[in-house]
Amino acid sequence: MHFNKGIPMSLSLVHSRALLGLEARPVCVEVHLANGLPSFTLVGLAETEVKEARERVRSAIQNTGLEFPGNKRITVNLAPADLPKDSGRFDLPIALGILAASGQIDARKLKGYEFAGELSLGGDLRPVKGALAMSLALARHQEAGRPPKLVLPEGSAQEAALVPDAEIYRAHHLLDVVRQFLPGGASPELLDGWSRVEPLALQPQPAYPDLADVKGQAAARRALEIAAAGGHSVLMMGAPGSGKSMLAHRFAGLLPAMTTSEALESAAVASLGGRFTLENWAVRPTCSPHHTASAVALVGGGSPPRPGEISLAHRGVLFLDELPEFPRAALEALREPLESGTITISRAAQRAEFPARFQLIAAMNPCPCGYLGSSLRNCRCSPEQVARYQGKLSGPLLDRIDLHVEVGALMADELVNTPPGEASAAIRGRVVQARERAMLRQGSSNQALEGQAIDAQCQLDAAAAKFLNTAATRLGWSGRGIHRCLKVARTIADLAGAATVQLTHVAEAVQYRRALSVKP
Repeated sequence: MHFNKGIPMSLSLVHSRALLGLEARPVCVEVHLANGLPSFTLVGLAETEVKEARERVRSAIQNTGLEFPGNKRITVNLAPADLPKDSGRFDLPIALGILAASGQIDARKLKGYEFAGELSLGGDLRPVKGALAMSLALARHQEAGRPPKLVLPEGSAQEAALVPDAEIYRAHHLLDVVRQFLPGGASPELLDGWSRVEPLALQPQPAYPDLADVKGQAAARRALEIAAAGGHSVLMMGAPGSGKSMLAHRFAGLLPAMTTSEALESAAVASLGGRFTLENWAVRPTCSPHHTASAVALVGGGSPPRPGEISLAHRGVLFLDELPEFPRAALEALREPLESGTITISRAAQRAEFPARFQLIAAMNPCPCGYLGSSLRNCRCSPEQVARYQGKLSGPLLDRIDLHVEVGALMADELVNTPPGEASAAIRGRVVQARERAMLRQGSSNQALEGQAIDAQCQLDAAAAKFLNTAATRLGWSGRGIHRCLKVARTIADLAGAATVQLTHVAEAVQYRRALSVKP
């Protein structure tokens, strides 16, 4: 074996993270400088935007007055090699690796830090997606005894600092980072560009649109209160202009304030989708995609996988207006997430799982023209057109929606003279009390009850059981439909403060499980 001891070589290691779904997996950026023909090679299953880092890093180092080893053979390896890497998040660690390998910064001082950030040609640091997911991954390392230290651009650092006890540092420019790791210690110059970020506190109760703005609609308001108390899904059917959209956009204000854990989950998904802003911290999202949205837009997809609308609505509300107008494939893709609260996106080379525990609020017209059964205008649709329109919704999907409610249009004098409805704050108070009863009794929301827990928590007396059996037989309910009716009845009992599910609670729940019927 022969060794070329005369050839000088230098190697540095810098740590970062790659995103795969909500996971932020560790990546080691290995930089090797050697003599030979000048070149800059980047390997490690990098997407196009990562490979373009070669030009960004070269220009950033040169334009900041640092020395780029252009006369060397530069090899950058992003390990592990079988993990896909995307976006410009590796610009900063690659630049630091080159500077450390060339002796311009102290490679030993980089130990214990992780870096992410996109570089401009002038060396400015630009925000990256998924900063919160990276911070959550570091927090898990902290539990194992490894203190998390993460260096991010200004636009991403505050987001990552939302994780409790995370040690996050912000930097504006490549030089801000370099001066912290100089061989002789941090330079006193430009230290204002480097600082530790303090987390933001949770808001007591964010400002949502108030349900008091909606006049009348007592049945729909009651259905939304039950849905908020038990975590149930709702389908509202009514004529155009009857208030379905107003009701849906005010539903988030009926839900309890988010816990820190829920806020972090929601913000982490929003960060992956590039939608997170600090103003939305601890605000329950309401996602309302257009009815032309594809199945991939709703459930997520792509390569690497990205979250869809159902995941971006995690811990919040997914509002689907004009439900029958959505593509059939998109609606059928909702069936599994409505049951499991997660969505798994599988591709040939990778698999990603995203949370999708949302509350579905859907709205539709009763017929193509929208005025079937309306007292304001006559319907011009034939029975066949009505049947075809309502038939766009499959039975399995409707079976998974707990509450079906009709929203009637108000007459002009009712709309003008009816006083404002009950405020969201008052309804939210009852919702919080009902949820607390459920949590003390069973440790979960009523909608999340499964198997034997349904039998244990939704026991009926003889009269209530007989009524439910008769209704289920006449309406042709499936086993799922019966269980969902029981869970809605349990929620109604919690709102009433009743310890057991009684006949009146079951009777009201049955009213919300009636199948959509054609009334030409």
